[in-house]
Amino acid sequence: MKIVEGKTVSCVKGYKAAGCHVGLKNSGKKDMAVIYSEVPAVSAAVFTTNVVKAAPVLIDMEHVKNPTTRALVINSGNANACTGQQGIEDCKATAVKLAENLNIKPEEVMVYSTGVIGQLLDMDKILAGADTCVKALSSGGDEVHKAIMTTDVKEKCIFVETEIGGKTVSICGIAKGSGMIHPNMATMLAYVVTDAAVSKDVLEKMHKEITSVTFNMVTVDGDTSTNDTATIIANGCAGNSIIDKTEGTDYEDFYEAVYYINEFLAKAIAADGEGATRLMEVEVTGAESGEQARTCARSVAASSLVKAAIHGADANWGRVLCAMGYSGAEFDQMKVDVAFASSKGSIDVFVKGVPLNFDEDKALEILTNDAIQIKINMNCGSSKVKAWGCDLSKDYVEINGSYRS
Repeated sequence: MKIVEGKTVSCVKGYKAAGCHVGLKNSGKKDMAVIYSEVPAVSAAVFTTNVVKAAPVLIDMEHVKNPTTRALVINSGNANACTGQQGIEDCKATAVKLAENLNIKPEEVMVYSTGVIGQLLDMDKILAGADTCVKALSSGGDEVHKAIMTTDVKEKCIFVETEIGGKTVSICGIAKGSGMIHPNMATMLAYVVTDAAVSKDVLEKMHKEITSVTFNMVTVDGDTSTNDTATIIANGCAGNSIIDKTEGTDYEDFYEAVYYINEFLAKAIAADGEGATRLMEVEVTGAESGEQARTCARSVAASSLVKAAIHGADANWGRVLCAMGYSGAEFDQMKVDVAFASSKGSIDVFVKGVPLNFDEDKALEILTNDAIQIKINMNCGSSKVKAWGCDLSKDYVEINGSYRS
């Protein structure tokens, strides 16, 4: 597997894509995107568990069941959430419009929205935008990853190539997410586009499994959005023998590449958290089970007090133990080890249930870094997992205090 710089979605064989400004954002920034597979593809998706689901989520939960997917259409600037039956009808109209333009079926179109909750879409701009985006479809140089951004500061796009069955397979991942991020699938909008040949059943199983240990392990602010969806689409244009079993070298190579992309995007979302100055990685090892590890890691990464301590470069391990304790996981605190680490070194602060008299100056040096690790060893098993978050700064409050404006 190799990372390829400078390539985007439309560089994957068999796809065209475009990101355009259609007037949904007053800033003039790109606000609508289309990804189109020139041949029938299979797709899989996981959706927000928030009971309040946006109209596009409700539509996509049905459309993803279709045997084939041909197009994804995304708008930013408006979430089309809490908009009643009109919001659902607007979603359907968007799918119909795009389907007419591309000569495909409406149920082969997946529709996504992100932005402010509680406002109806400007359908004149959406429908005209569908025309604009289809006309702009190209075989290279698209800016889909820019068109899906809201409060994101950094673009999130990665392209890899891997060999499967003697064929070069390309995979591109893009995502948006900065605020209203909490692991409960999904935690943002994410799209993985590949030319691999894989069965829908295998794609669904793999996507769900990888999501549980990547996107579902990200938290910025503890809020699970109404719109969040992670989608993967595969059109088979690479020409590899179809991957139809969750075993074997071909499956393992494909899994490794998709996992790498999802983990990269998950970390990029955490690092770009609203107002964030530090990426925080919580690594739990020695857990009795995967569920125990995930529960503890997510609780620590989500803790406002832990996040505030990381922002202040304070080695306050007590907040880590506290977050583990209220997570709901059962464990023996007398076996737990905690350490803080970064590129500047590592320092143990709590070992086998006992606090250490550590060097505060060394801890400060380690914690004044852009990326911080909180290492937790539960010493009761062999399961391990990572979760990602960010520090909590004053800027987060300022950003969300004026989000609608």
